[in-house]
Amino acid sequence: MRVLSGVQPSGTLHIGNYFGAIRQFIELQEENDCFYFLADLHALTTVHDPEALRRNTWELATAFLALGLDPAKAVLYRQSDLVEIPELTWILSTVTSMGLLQRCHSYKDKVSQGIVPSHGLFAYPVLMAADILIVRSDLVPVGKDQKQHLEVTRDIAASFHARYGDGVFTLPEPIILDEVAVVPGIDGRKMSKSYGNTIDIFGPEKAIRKRIMSMVTDSTPVESPKPREGNGLYALLKLFAPPGEKAWVERAFDEGGVGYGDMKKRLFGWYLETFGEARRRYEKLSADPGQVEEILQDGANRARQVVAPLMEKVRRRVGLR
Repeated sequence: MRVLSGVQPSGTLHIGNYFGAIRQFIELQEENDCFYFLADLHALTTVHDPEALRRNTWELATAFLALGLDPAKAVLYRQSDLVEIPELTWILSTVTSMGLLQRCHSYKDKVSQGIVPSHGLFAYPVLMAADILIVRSDLVPVGKDQKQHLEVTRDIAASFHARYGDGVFTLPEPIILDEVAVVPGIDGRKMSKSYGNTIDIFGPEKAIRKRIMSMVTDSTPVESPKPREGNGLYALLKLFAPPGEKAWVERAFDEGGVGYGDMKKRLFGWYLETFGEARRRYEKLSADPGQVEEILQDGANRARQVVAPLMEKVRRRVGLR
């Protein structure tokens, strides 16, 4: 099955990004034909610093590779390297109703967060549909709150088929990502860059240790059992604990005798065990940016081989050939 997903280069990757999506992307490459792209065109709706966008895109590519994406098994490319994507976006926009876009909650959500309500932000779902349809993907990993994006893509494809005839696009199905996608931040809320409560994957070790040790906890005495409900530290310990240590986490909270400070130290150690090898690969790749760029160019070329025949069919159907 062909799988397609993209990640915006809008900032530094944190552990919520990994457990919520990237870990599943890496697993999917083992048995599927996977296409993963760096959504730099999408990022233009929020990132208006050219140097920051270039840096974020390169860092995201490096992070993907360091975390285990294998360019021999999956195709990794920059969205902007495929000029066919904005071309298809315009064609799809001519069959997309305003009513469909007005019903999309993502636009309203982002405007409520203070993002400037541009046309690009409003038409975002059409670009997303082009990303998905142009490689004829069968499956798209999404969180439960993102299912509407895929439904919109299917609606847009159906509108195109209704006007120009069937048999052009594949109608994709969702892969609902694991519930572990809701990773708590250091303040107990869902981990998010907008909340400033993240724990980076590839940041300086000293800074990450400081972040973990600053996690918000209650005032339960060391000797007393600790509450689990709504406890972000408990959730992260369960997430990072090696199989043989999960029972220790339960005892520490149920029986008491372990302070939050010691728990945080244990969490930091498990964090280093989980991401240690990836952090070393990241440093190595960062020292050779040419290798990363070569992988991205190869990915764009491989993606173009899939995209070109589809776009020729689209152009013929609408009368551009």
